[in-house]
Amino acid sequence: MAHYLGIDVGTSAVKAILVDDAQAAVAEADVPLNVSRPHDLWSEQDPEAWWEAVQTALDQLRAQAATALSDIRGIGLSGQMHGAVLLDEHGHPLRPAILWNDGRSFREAQELADKHPELSHAMGVIPMPGFTAPKLVWLARHEPDIFRAVRKVMLPKDYIRFKLTGETVTDMSDAAGTWWLDEAKRDWSDAALAATGLTRDHMPRLVEGSQPSGTLRADMAGRWGLRNDVVVAGGAGDAAAGAVGLGAIEDGSAFISLGTSGQLFVTTRDFSPAPEAVVHSFCHAVPGRWFQMAAMLNAASCLAWGAHLLKRDIDELLRETEAAYRKPSAVLFLPYLAGERTPHNDPYARGVFFGLSPQTDQTDLVQAILEGVAFSFADAKQCLEQAGTPLTYAGMIGGGSRSVFWARIFANVLNVPMLRYRGSDKGPAFGAARLARLAVTAEMPEAVCTPPDILETIEPDSRLVELYGPRIEAFRSLYRALKPEFTRH
Repeated sequence: MAHYLGIDVGTSAVKAILVDDAQAAVAEADVPLNVSRPHDLWSEQDPEAWWEAVQTALDQLRAQAATALSDIRGIGLSGQMHGAVLLDEHGHPLRPAILWNDGRSFREAQELADKHPELSHAMGVIPMPGFTAPKLVWLARHEPDIFRAVRKVMLPKDYIRFKLTGETVTDMSDAAGTWWLDEAKRDWSDAALAATGLTRDHMPRLVEGSQPSGTLRADMAGRWGLRNDVVVAGGAGDAAAGAVGLGAIEDGSAFISLGTSGQLFVTTRDFSPAPEAVVHSFCHAVPGRWFQMAAMLNAASCLAWGAHLLKRDIDELLRETEAAYRKPSAVLFLPYLAGERTPHNDPYARGVFFGLSPQTDQTDLVQAILEGVAFSFADAKQCLEQAGTPLTYAGMIGGGSRSVFWARIFANVLNVPMLRYRGSDKGPAFGAARLARLAVTAEMPEAVCTPPDILETIEPDSRLVELYGPRIEAFRSLYRALKPEFTRH
């Protein structure tokens, strides 16, 4: 029986999953990562830390299922999008990678938007500080020696590909998030590259996510006892990989991803840009498909932050909060711990609790966090509607999808049915394994990328939908009132 390996280079962890021909998980590994924040708005990781975590994950898989691992035919890669990995002429990182939730290049992003307004339509979105292109403009301005030494700009998962294969390649969906890809043409934009002082020579080769990008180096195969013909697929950015794992590759397929960050994702058959709505219109990981996405920088990470602050176990907090839940919380929470992308494009925004009283307890705070994240998705839904993409239902994936209670809150805040799937917390790594299989077998994506079994459909409760309406408006009003204050800190 053939096996396929999916590796997801996330922000908080590297996750790996080994699946068989029946797409059943044989073994899984999860290796935590740390983020460095040396200055306000900065967010960085050492690319070598990703590589060390990948090696640890493979060691763990070998300990669990050595025979299955030795039989893998393909490897698929997924990863956090937008990160700037900068390699010198010897293929070594010149500095720590600048991550997706880094806001230092806000001014440079605004300058790109002002100087090149004609590019946002082709790039699928306005330039924002999270994207790779503004980061390089910042680098040229603030670290010119490093900028001059850059020979290749890579994305996080593609650094792992480089280590595994020696190839500098990226896929369409991850390239889509750089602000250098002409989304309709599925090719690098010479105009966007020139706007940031770069050329095609600085860019990786482009392949579709379901195509081969290279083969595993012999020394890598030898280290883990693998075959000498293992194909490494193009793979995908984490959002698109999550969609592939969920079978969301057909027009109108929609889901919510509750990981460290959050996405509201809808697959489209055509490229449908709506930059004015701060909606991302990007290439999908399989040929001939695109997607629209609202991207939020803060999702399940807010719950993890709250649990850490309260020094409590997340599952215990969720159980206690659910038991106490009766109606929308009197406390509002702005979830913008790391700034926000959709809909505000505001790296200076910060988290806020509002409405505290002597009666406020831990469950009130946790409920406010859960609702605040859901309210930010209500903003995302509104943006997609403005872009011409109404939401009629949404699946849930990512670590946050494990909570039925949170799914109920989402159903009532968004007023749409929420679908919970079996194995939905496997997310992008599982999608990457599917792309590995497609790269090896050349099967049609529809045959492999099928939706998982639905565990349950959570319908909105009309009484709570009505109660949440005014709270959503209060949430929006609170951000508007505080926006001027965020820039003064």
